[in-house]
Amino acid sequence: MIHQWPSPAKLNLFLYITGRRADGYHLLQTLFQFLDYGDTLTITPRQDDRIQLLTPIAGVPDDQNLIIRAASLLQQYCVNHAIANTPLGADISIEKRLPMGGGLGGGSSNAATVLVALNQLWQCDLSDEQLATLGLTLGADVPVFVHGHAAFAEGIGEQLQPASPAEKWYLVAHPGIHIPTPVIFADAELKRDTPVRPLSALLQAPYSNDCELIARKRFREVEQLLSWLLQYAPSRLTGTGACVFAEFDTETAALQVLNQAPSWLRGFVARGVNVSPLHRIRAGQ
Repeated sequence: MIHQWPSPAKLNLFLYITGRRADGYHLLQTLFQFLDYGDTLTITPRQDDRIQLLTPIAGVPDDQNLIIRAASLLQQYCVNHAIANTPLGADISIEKRLPMGGGLGGGSSNAATVLVALNQLWQCDLSDEQLATLGLTLGADVPVFVHGHAAFAEGIGEQLQPASPAEKWYLVAHPGIHIPTPVIFADAELKRDTPVRPLSALLQAPYSNDCELIARKRFREVEQLLSWLLQYAPSRLTGTGACVFAEFDTETAALQVLNQAPSWLRGFVARGVNVSPLHRIRAGQ
């Protein structure tokens, strides 16, 4: 039985904002790819129905923590539908490597890993589609982590189509700040009218991120980081930031740039993968 479960990062290889709904949500087209790097969750079933996070995250109360919320959501679903054969409790701990508020999807990935792991450990036997539907109530990025395959997303990010972009190497860097998503989406100068294009056309065009200009304008740390990375490789913002990534064909090339980075740059090198590490471990058990 698996007790340690990967919770990988994601990158938005491109992100275009194509409109805005009446309720204020932005319509987008984006390409998600996973990284072979992320947090690790240790999950042990309990013989009662208590859910405990043994490694609280500073500044995040349990009732706001996506790990606890995901476990509680699945627990309540199983109780309501009388579909579990074991006690619905768990002790959960996390080894946190991904920065919060960095655009790498750490919280959404944590929630998805909890749903996938506890579905198995509690013998709930829900499909990935059912888990993704539950996960969507926690956040728009949770379903792509549940399904575990690189994907082209439309709508507000919930309409997923499997995709297979090139699996490059990335130097991912964090500027040391937190960018709240609403700050980017509320900016009057944000481009919101990028034409809708089919995936085939988007894959042939140079990749970019419509949020990047706003992040660079409003946060000098992002501007400084991208300016440095762009000297060496194509580099972009992921999500609404704050992390940025530079793209390389080999691990060696990425490490060479990281090794000569200025002292203020905090980053890591990882491989882009189209099948999530979470699903590789699940398939290999």
